[in-house]
Amino acid sequence: MAGSRTGVLRALQAVDTELTADSVEWCPVEGCQHLLACGTYQLRAPKDQPAPDGSEPQVRLGRLYLFSFSEDNTAKPLLEVQRRDSSAVLDMKWCHIPVSGHVLLGLANASGSVELLRLMECEKNSYTLQLISSLTLDESCLSLSLDWSTGKSVRAREQPLKIISSDSKGQLHLLMLNEGAAQLQLLASWPAHHFEAWIAAFNYWQTELVYSGGDDCLLRGWDTRMLGTPVFTSKRHSMGVCSIQSSPHREHILATGSYDEHVLLWDTRNVRQPLADVPVQGGVWRLRWHPVHHHLLLAACMHNGFKILNCQKAIEEKQDITVVTSHTMPNSLVYGADWSWLLFHSVKPTPAWSWDQNDVGVKAADHDSLKAAQQLPAPSQEHTVDHHGEGPARAHSRAELKDPLLPLTEDRKSNSKGSCSPSVKRSGLSRRPSGHSFDSSLLATCSFYDHVLHLWKLETKQT
Repeated sequence: MAGSRTGVLRALQAVDTELTADSVEWCPVEGCQHLLACGTYQLRAPKDQPAPDGSEPQVRLGRLYLFSFSEDNTAKPLLEVQRRDSSAVLDMKWCHIPVSGHVLLGLANASGSVELLRLMECEKNSYTLQLISSLTLDESCLSLSLDWSTGKSVRAREQPLKIISSDSKGQLHLLMLNEGAAQLQLLASWPAHHFEAWIAAFNYWQTELVYSGGDDCLLRGWDTRMLGTPVFTSKRHSMGVCSIQSSPHREHILATGSYDEHVLLWDTRNVRQPLADVPVQGGVWRLRWHPVHHHLLLAACMHNGFKILNCQKAIEEKQDITVVTSHTMPNSLVYGADWSWLLFHSVKPTPAWSWDQNDVGVKAADHDSLKAAQQLPAPSQEHTVDHHGEGPARAHSRAELKDPLLPLTEDRKSNSKGSCSPSVKRSGLSRRPSGHSFDSSLLATCSFYDHVLHLWKLETKQT
């Protein structure tokens, strides 16, 4: 991607998720890229006064939404097609390739389990996610994250499909999918961090290698063929490490984010010092590389909204990361963010849509049901020494929301059969003779206190 890239961000739609939303994922599989999943997490308030001895367990509510995107519906391009109540959803990821002809979604939940759901097409443009496998890793803790080994959307011949997951006790769990029986199998579990292991992720180029980040401020690498001792431990982040993603486009490139409000870019061949360090003024809960524009990185920055970063010069010339665009969202915490795999292109600055931010129903007045935000409680503190030995650093724990219990709804049932069939194709990028190109990318974010799923369009121009 030569030259510079500028972006204009437009709001398209806002959806009230009722429960607080913390995870959003666009389907990457060809033919199903118009589908968007959103997961929620919320503590249930006790109906009566809690037991004096504190014996009453906390109940974490969750709901999984499935939406379908249609560019023909200009008023509400996202249509809800399913909702499924469950234990709280902490993280989820689509498998990047079909498995035995089916599209799969993995969930990490508050019951200490990893669940596997299969996408089924009931009828044209009507879908449902059905549970096909569940594996309890540790029922006394929360499953906090998961990642598939298929991040590059390719698969080496006869390479097994694997999932890496992390939990609130600081453990990592390596799972394999038995494709014939559609069952998850636990291969190994090991202690990785002293406190919560917020995030675990594969090296998409060498899937024997995995990375983890914890509330002990440590970023670690592991070789799953020789478990016991980490390949490396970095103390470069000064607070809890809560987001990691290997680049699916450039080998050896890794992005990490932390409660210390910094995004770091690494060359995994030398983890003594990052390639680049950019402050984003908010804890970085999610990082997502753009599926087409290899140098664009989306960061969910909690109380500071989200930012889109251009990492080209940092990777190629060891210069600073630049901000393409950013958006702050007062009274909310942005936890989820993801790019759509659909790319719309145009030879004009104005893309196929003629949206206006004031005409798409996202004003505050249009959302009377949204509640006032609450302030984060004071974070817990632990101490460690940073990479340069400059003294103690504070580690933040994720705040848990304590809103009143909201009513649950039953699953929208379906007796569907059959798997997803190809219907949506990803388009390429058109270029004008002058050397300029314009394209529009869809992205979605979800926020914690105001329980809103936002759909956005980024119009970018490259010179």
